[in-house]
Amino acid sequence: MSPVLPMTKYHQIYLVLREQLHEGRFSEGFPGELALMQQFGVARVTVRRALEQLASEGLISREPGRGTRALDVGASPAAPRGQTAQRAQLTGLLENLVSMGLKTSVNVLEVELVTASASVATALQLKPGDPVQKAIRVRSTREGPVSHITTYVPADIARKFGRRELAKKPILVLLEESGVQVGRAHQTISARLADVMVAKHLDVAVGSALLAVRRLVYDDHDRPIQWLHGLYRPDRYEYEMQLSRVGSIDAKVWVSKELSAKFH
Repeated sequence: MSPVLPMTKYHQIYLVLREQLHEGRFSEGFPGELALMQQFGVARVTVRRALEQLASEGLISREPGRGTRALDVGASPAAPRGQTAQRAQLTGLLENLVSMGLKTSVNVLEVELVTASASVATALQLKPGDPVQKAIRVRSTREGPVSHITTYVPADIARKFGRRELAKKPILVLLEESGVQVGRAHQTISARLADVMVAKHLDVAVGSALLAVRRLVYDDHDRPIQWLHGLYRPDRYEYEMQLSRVGSIDAKVWVSKELSAKFH
């Protein structure tokens, strides 16, 4: 666990596990106390306190003799339908994303056909269990790893590209080369804590704060075609926006314009 974060170890573990539960990471079973002790390098009492917090929030169920299981915490909400004006905003976003892809090197860790979890199915407007391509990649600059990216694409769209293609080109380029016309995207930016796997690939301590990006990309018929979970090192990545005030004097609003995403 990160020794520099101003929070207890049990709370760091609780936050990491809570994020993974909301992402549907434990659909095949929740790890036991011993596995969590080994994963986080802490004592059983620390793990139990984190699990008690998760149970009190209705995220897991702990029953004697049956162990711990994840409860259905609800899928991530799909993005709202957009208007025509979003296309102009999307253009700048996609240009930045493709530019970033071309300026960094990529290590493809995993590409496989999996069944969609409840959260992935909801985002991509599929049925739980439908096939999707899951790809995990790490992007780096000369200074080292920058981002850990997980993408989900419906199987019928992803059939034209795999590990070899993902190692050479940004996935948005591959989507359009597959005949998909990108229409719009909905993006949220928040914070997450690094779990053991991500910490290893990004060369940070477990529990370190990361910038978390969730992006749902639609085609020009408003069908979801890509669901992305991105985790970025904040010391090597920054996202710049410009805000402008528009409207009449009594109804001014802020309008954003994506300028660039920078790697260090």
